[in-house]
Amino acid sequence: MPHKDLIARLEAEFIAHDDGSDASHDINHARRVMRAALRIAATEGGGDEGVIIAAAYLHDWVNLPKNDPNRSRASEFSADAARPILASIGFASDRVEATCHAILAHSFSANIAPRTLEARALQDADRLEALGAIGLARVFSIAGQLGSSLFNGEDPFAKNRPLDDRRYAVDHFEVKLLRLPETMQTTAGRNMAEERADVMRSFLRSLASELGSDTPWGNAR
Repeated sequence: MPHKDLIARLEAEFIAHDDGSDASHDINHARRVMRAALRIAATEGGGDEGVIIAAAYLHDWVNLPKNDPNRSRASEFSADAARPILASIGFASDRVEATCHAILAHSFSANIAPRTLEARALQDADRLEALGAIGLARVFSIAGQLGSSLFNGEDPFAKNRPLDDRRYAVDHFEVKLLRLPETMQTTAGRNMAEERADVMRSFLRSLASELGSDTPWGNAR
């Protein structure tokens, strides 16, 4: 199936499935992940573009809230849901398995090592969404959904208290987000992640200045 036809089919499936309740994982997220994953894979040597496209559209098919007890199994559920869709669009069994592996391995909480270039590219592309300007928008959107505060007004950068990103959104930058570049699976993904992490570091420096606080965290260079 030509890529444009594959994308059109997957877009139709996605639109029919999406209930519009999570702007962080809407069709535009899937499109951005697809574009980034294809770019990463091309830089790293190629890969099966059809598998990457399918995995990008289907990787969050079952999207559970961050505080759901089954959150770590969301990629497993998504891979299971993807199989009949992939079969219906004519993927051979080996490409179904390759796509499902990429879906399984993309999740941070699932802790499954990606074994293929397609899986590494998808994982990196999805993690890029947590960084940069889009990542900034998402972290505060999710904080609103979870009822978290923006930051601790007395000690915004946790100089004299334990980090608590369940309670304070800004803590999440130090707990996880600024550490994402070192988790990237590819050189291309790591370079893109560092560029986007610098956007977040700039934001944190501006926030510190506005709050009259010290420069935040040693890695906010």
